[in-house]
Amino acid sequence: MRFAGLALTVSSLATAAGFHPIFDGKTLTGWTLVDKDKPGNGYIVENGAIVCPTTGGGNLLTERDYANFVFRFEFKMEPGGNNGIGIRAPLAGDIAYSGMEIQVLDHDHEKYKGKLKPTQYHGSIYDVVGAKTGALKPAGEWNKEEIMADGRHIKVTLNGKVIVDANLNDVKDEAVIKKHPGLARTTGRIGFLGHGSRVEFRNLQLKELP
Repeated sequence: MRFAGLALTVSSLATAAGFHPIFDGKTLTGWTLVDKDKPGNGYIVENGAIVCPTTGGGNLLTERDYANFVFRFEFKMEPGGNNGIGIRAPLAGDIAYSGMEIQVLDHDHEKYKGKLKPTQYHGSIYDVVGAKTGALKPAGEWNKEEIMADGRHIKVTLNGKVIVDANLNDVKDEAVIKKHPGLARTTGRIGFLGHGSRVEFRNLQLKELP
């Protein structure tokens, strides 16, 4: 009863706002696993969340493409957690370059201190546009995030704070453009890019834009 009531509430709010769920809370129907990078379960479903376990990982992508959208979700990491949100992603290649990756990282963890570039902090368009810091909750707590992709405009909002507000046309460095051909993509999959640490995702909602 508890989960059914919660699902109804979330669904009603999402429908009113023009959003729809892209995860049923029980199965990985509608998702496909590619580039599984280690033996194990890849991704699993636990307690209404998609979980990348330490024994799994790889790229878990939607089965259909999305061009312009707003993607809302919640996530929770173990200490030092590392993952990513692939957007406009193809099925092949390193999605941080062949598509775009929005970084998911417990960047305050001791093991990352002094080792990160500005474009590697949580919420960054990985290796392209750096995110503002200060909005990420401590490991073990749920965060709320929204990623908007509208043409060349990419905006990331974390726990109510805008941490990236970028126009991809402002990326002028030829070396970056050559390294990241995915910046030119206009459509593709959405998904999770696991790196062998436990990260959980729930309440996945999406609104397609014109």
